[in-house]
Amino acid sequence: MLYRARLLSRAGRVLRGFATKAASHNQLYVTQPIFYVNAKPHIGHFYTVVLADTIKRFGDLTGKETRLSAGTDEHGMKIQQAAMRARKEPLAFCTENSDQFRALMKAANASITDFTRTTSPEHHEKVVYLWKRLVDNGLIYKGSHAGWYAVSDEAFYTSGQVEERTSADGSPVMVAKESGQPVEWIEEENYMFRLSRFREQLLGWASGDVIYPEARRNEVLAWLRAGLEDLSVSRPSKRQRWGIRVPNDPDHTIYVWVDALANYLRQDKFFPPDTQVVGKDILRFHAVYWPAMLLAAQLPLPRRILAHAHWTMGAHKMSKSRGNVVDPFAAIDHFGADAMRYYVIRNGGIADDRDFSLDEVLVRYRKDLGGQLGNLAARCLSQNMGVDLNCFAAIGEAQSRNADNSADAEIREALVSLPAHISRLYEMGEFGRGMVHIFDTLALANRYITQAEPWHLAKQPGSNARLQTVLFYVLEAVRLSALMLQPIMPQKSSILLDHLAVAASERSWDHVQFGKGWPSTGVDRRSLDGVAGLFPKIHSPI
Repeated sequence: MLYRARLLSRAGRVLRGFATKAASHNQLYVTQPIFYVNAKPHIGHFYTVVLADTIKRFGDLTGKETRLSAGTDEHGMKIQQAAMRARKEPLAFCTENSDQFRALMKAANASITDFTRTTSPEHHEKVVYLWKRLVDNGLIYKGSHAGWYAVSDEAFYTSGQVEERTSADGSPVMVAKESGQPVEWIEEENYMFRLSRFREQLLGWASGDVIYPEARRNEVLAWLRAGLEDLSVSRPSKRQRWGIRVPNDPDHTIYVWVDALANYLRQDKFFPPDTQVVGKDILRFHAVYWPAMLLAAQLPLPRRILAHAHWTMGAHKMSKSRGNVVDPFAAIDHFGADAMRYYVIRNGGIADDRDFSLDEVLVRYRKDLGGQLGNLAARCLSQNMGVDLNCFAAIGEAQSRNADNSADAEIREALVSLPAHISRLYEMGEFGRGMVHIFDTLALANRYITQAEPWHLAKQPGSNARLQTVLFYVLEAVRLSALMLQPIMPQKSSILLDHLAVAASERSWDHVQFGKGWPSTGVDRRSLDGVAGLFPKIHSPI
């Protein structure tokens, strides 16, 4: 009891400033969901990691002070059962799998600033703090609860949220409509959170532009309009031993989602989150339960929730039983981190599920990265072409006023308008649509160079001025693309910008403008070779 009293007091001291803190326009706090450690990472986890990291890196480029939180969710009945099946102690089981998720984030080159394990003492303090705020505000009470519980989802469902289906062996089984996971009827004494009190406030909040895409926002609004029941926020400890005990009542364990959502709390200027990246399957927890708890605790609400769609394979949900699970580590080893980052951002779905294909990864690698981007840069930077980057700053300044050749008008217009268009898409979180426009522009640059034939100009006396103008337009397309690809492909973009002699100080989003950022002197042509190896040939999928 003395320990619990000290913990409550310490949590209050450590986190007391939450309610008065708010992120300014120059801070960006991005969160990704903490991953459940009952199984190994899969390609869906990789997508979430890369999407959240891309948002954070875009913030870096625009000059914001950024934070990106990640972690592992290590409590709950599902973990307890998985550890038993593995014949391991729960903490050892969690540590082993948590390390795999850390390894995935490292392999993905994700710029994580905060990693939380829910089994850590620091996280324990956050959970206790949040629980105490809810209790002190009169929004937790003890009551009898009956409902359908899905261990896989760690969630209770009402009778209207479940249905009877036929199992693989032909027997009837009750499942959650939303997830398809089996449920069991449970009656027990639990602590309850007065969720129903916050329906109107949540409707007002969710009616704005805080949930993206629109289809997900409409789902949330439909849930809220249908009404909210109070939420069970504990389980008897005799059933769920692995978790954080309710303060002053060791017979109850705090509900795993209350536990998990508390990981987003922080005591500095970055709170509340600016963008929370989640999969659509956990939208209810993040767009109903989480903001309701923040309202109850009198804490500020998230500014935006981006709920992305899922990956399928062969038009089926990925599962071990179907044998269609993709190992992200193997894919990264084969194609490289940046190529895989590009593929999942380019092909991944925000509103709609997308089908994953290793053959399609290879197509994107060869056509987009090796062909449209890498080969274009290599052709222009070869010693035989005679490019002189030292004159590009002057050419860019002259061409920014007007194209001096009608043959350049189309590509000039495309390059001038591209940055603003990409900025709008990136701000929405639609990086995949941004990739389409960037590579359409690179395709235009490839057509332009074919028509302009600079290899002939390089051999013609008196044609150097025209040669350098043509090469400027093509390499300006490459420069702008490399700058805009930095959040998605940070390593390859950096190498490419090095070959273009773009200084490190000229790589922010302020330099994503037509003709801005080229060196005016000091570039030795001999330093430009080597870009041809940027995307080595890959002959087959894994």
